[in-house]
Amino acid sequence: MSLLIFIAFLGACMAAAATGAMFGPGRWYDELDKPSWTPPNWLFPVAWTVLYLAIAVAAWRVAMSGSEVLALGLALWALQIALNTLWTPVFFGLQQLFGGLVVLGALWLSVLLTTAAFLAADWLAGLLFIPYLAWVSFAGALNYDIWRRNGDAPSAGATEQRGA
Repeated sequence: MSLLIFIAFLGACMAAAATGAMFGPGRWYDELDKPSWTPPNWLFPVAWTVLYLAIAVAAWRVAMSGSEVLALGLALWALQIALNTLWTPVFFGLQQLFGGLVVLGALWLSVLLTTAAFLAADWLAGLLFIPYLAWVSFAGALNYDIWRRNGDAPSAGATEQRGA
């Protein structure tokens, strides 16, 4: 039963990761004005693979903990994975830089609250969320700077890429 619970959390993370394959960066993203500190595209799936594994393990540990904050922690976990799943279609699919920033702000808050709840339920589970909080903070700064530089105006070829 414990393994099935872990697989369920990992499956939710894989569903979130699948949006990256469905709404990849593409030419539109390549043409955006980005800061010099933007990581190379290959780094994102590597980082997310490690983070998704960590947050699945964290959720599994909380689910197995029997803690008083178990229900709150797992509800917050579900919220953050839903927001995580939403960001890629908003940012890349709809090409809405500001919309992505709004989703990331909500994601950051939900990850912060999940981290706090997980720390209360299971110390290691909370620690497993700290790199995720750091990465989402970095992603928020990057999303903000890209939006600041580009606004939400589609680049040349963006409507062609969207199929319009």
